[in-house]
Amino acid sequence: MPHHEVDQIDYMAEEGDMSDFADDVDGEENGGGDRSLDDYDMILVRLEFNPESSIRFILTKVTDTSSAQARTGKDIQGILWERLNITRESYRRTRLEQYRNYENIPLSGDAVDKVVYLRRLPKCKQKSKGGYYYEFFHNTRSVKPTILHFQLRNLVWATSKHDVYLMSNYSIMHWSSLSQNLTEILNFSGHVAPTEKHAGSLLEGFTQTQISTLAVNDDFLVAGGFQGELACKRLDKQGVSFCTRTTYEDNAITNAIEIYDTLSGGTHFMASNNDCGVREYDMERFQLVNHFHFPWPVNHTSLSPDCKLITVVGDHLDGLLTVATVEGHLDYSFASAWHPDGRIFATGNQDKTCRVWDLRNLSNPVSVLKGNMGAVRSVRFSSDGQFLVVAEPADFVHVYNTNLNYEKRQEIDFFGEISGVSLSPDDESLYIGVWDRTFASLLQFNKRHRYGYLDSYV
Repeated sequence: MPHHEVDQIDYMAEEGDMSDFADDVDGEENGGGDRSLDDYDMILVRLEFNPESSIRFILTKVTDTSSAQARTGKDIQGILWERLNITRESYRRTRLEQYRNYENIPLSGDAVDKVVYLRRLPKCKQKSKGGYYYEFFHNTRSVKPTILHFQLRNLVWATSKHDVYLMSNYSIMHWSSLSQNLTEILNFSGHVAPTEKHAGSLLEGFTQTQISTLAVNDDFLVAGGFQGELACKRLDKQGVSFCTRTTYEDNAITNAIEIYDTLSGGTHFMASNNDCGVREYDMERFQLVNHFHFPWPVNHTSLSPDCKLITVVGDHLDGLLTVATVEGHLDYSFASAWHPDGRIFATGNQDKTCRVWDLRNLSNPVSVLKGNMGAVRSVRFSSDGQFLVVAEPADFVHVYNTNLNYEKRQEIDFFGEISGVSLSPDDESLYIGVWDRTFASLLQFNKRHRYGYLDSYV
């Protein structure tokens, strides 16, 4: 991202959220003070949506929503539409009309259709809805995902269908959907220092680190900061294993991290930074293995399943494939992912599209997947390759069926900024972090099967 945009972390608030008609009891915004979970969930619901009309309030408690409750008609986010003078459908239309997509290249989202026409390419249109691959299971209100930078949305990671790690203010939290326990793993508001000694590690650690991105894989966790900080932790051990600064340049923000297994059986991670660098670290000895330089800030990288190719996207219209360039996007990209077959990969861009590419023919994308109202901030292929999950910055997550050539999708529709999306390693659960001043929560969807389960069993 351009360096001057790093300070625009309040951009999301300008777009409007559910606090347009529902306000916290004490008026606090995200991150304000210490409150009990019961206090946190008490809200004042405004009965009049029109700000010029008289405003009446009713005190109510927003609670979790289960799949059983959703089937009987309860809103999955617990929004009491029946007590408002606006319907969900009307508010959705308002959001679609008024939401401002952030673009580095002006009008890039609107220009997609014009470029398609001028180049005589197939029309870029939204794929058919009607897919039903993941079913709503639970909305957890006690989990409060947050976002530090409006362009960086990789802050939710599932390591099993029951275990999720996410950022909440200065803390990395662990949520167990099985035990319903929320546990703090690391708190960066104070002093964080390594408990192990490794060459190159900053033994003095960091203080008040602003975490911009996160990655969790098996028992390894890596957090990246606004000043190029990296903190590595083994989840099966106490303390932090390794701390370092990738660079001391002003333009140092860590934009993305990917943890992966090497062909030799080890575990490495790659950090993508705003200083135009990508750094590869060995997670056994925490040593820098490779340092790649690019002509523009790198926003995201992803490694192919055979560990031979790297997709690199950043502050440039084109994406790089270490051996080739893919052309077609009209703005900067912030997401990429590989299909497990090692031939297909996807890129997400601020031009409101996700483009799917095939290594065997990179001249044109296999498919262009158009969003509803904003940039594509996160893309994830399922482990079995059957689905591609595409997240906009707010309100919409799309699940495409790869076996149907991406022509059919499931649209998951809610209200709030998206802090991250994550499929569990077995693809059984899909988690969505929702940041909103009033209705922040963690949404869980479970993969549909031809057989069904009872929600509870006594």
